[in-house]
Amino acid sequence: MTARFVLQNVRMIDGSSVDIVVEDKKIVDIGPPGTGIGGTIIDYKNNAYVSSGWIDMHVHAFPEFDPYGDDIDEIGYKTGVTTIIDAGSTGADRIHDLARNSKESKTNVFAFLNISRIGLKRIDELSDLSLLDENELKRAVEENKEFIVGLKARISKSVVGGNGVEPLKIAREFSKVTDLPLMVHIGSGPPHINDVLDLLKNGDVITHYLNGKSNNLFDETGKPLPKFLDAINRGVHLDVGHGNASFSFKVAEQAQEYDIHFNTISTDIYRKNRLHGPVYNMASILTKFLYLGYSLKEIIEAVTVHAANWLKKPALGRISKGDIANLTLFSVEDEAMDLIDSEGEMRKADQKIVVKGVVINGEYIEC
Repeated sequence: MTARFVLQNVRMIDGSSVDIVVEDKKIVDIGPPGTGIGGTIIDYKNNAYVSSGWIDMHVHAFPEFDPYGDDIDEIGYKTGVTTIIDAGSTGADRIHDLARNSKESKTNVFAFLNISRIGLKRIDELSDLSLLDENELKRAVEENKEFIVGLKARISKSVVGGNGVEPLKIAREFSKVTDLPLMVHIGSGPPHINDVLDLLKNGDVITHYLNGKSNNLFDETGKPLPKFLDAINRGVHLDVGHGNASFSFKVAEQAQEYDIHFNTISTDIYRKNRLHGPVYNMASILTKFLYLGYSLKEIIEAVTVHAANWLKKPALGRISKGDIANLTLFSVEDEAMDLIDSEGEMRKADQKIVVKGVVINGEYIEC
């Protein structure tokens, strides 16, 4: 690919058609269709949308840890996602290795630091409170300031063992001393979900908020818990985090009924659920929300504008002259597709989102 290329006849989310000219990695012009000249012409013939590059707020990108690991680019640009945030795969012991891996990959990478120093080396990482080492955590944050964007606490029974909500109380203190927000995985109890909600503040992230487990955010009638509504009003950020076990069509429809909207859509992708489902890739997850009746604009903003704003990197969520080019090209195709949630419930969609290509830090790659 030459230093200058033109994405010709691509559609913005509002339906308008444009040419986008990229030169020396930056967007140098956005103009009417057919006006982009020079370099290589890539004509999409109005058959593809373009958005700023998709951002996945919850992935597991440290391949050494099994089962929750994968290679960065396999779950990044190859799936149409230009920026990933590793959601606590590594703690203080291995965050440096993840940071090094990120420098050797095309995909942009940030990370939530697991509050347990061992990260996901084992999957009950919060069952031993001695592994929650404040000094080591602070050192890791100080040495990786540009890479670490928050702290991750997986607060469910299988992770915390008999410690209940205590690891989250410690995480809250870690958040205070590092000035970093928390991403909190919710799931089976104990601890009870209300005890978790009490500890969350503005800017913190609840991931897996549409999970169908008995300890979820809705009561037995499908009504949102009062403390859940309080958390939303405090500014707690709602992230999907689909994963193997954390997305229910039924719960998603309950959320819609009460006008509770996602802030960001993320995959919780790793090798197993990428290859064997029910995740597969970001496009598959976005298709589920298209099926649920959300507008394309709202869906795409969840993986661009809203994610970028949470990261405090608004340039990643826009298409603007002068910015480094990170773009995702995709189509919405009228084709039947079977969709399955984490509970095994099957739905049939009549449209699907398909990735066509990416521009990753100024490099065009067809997908």
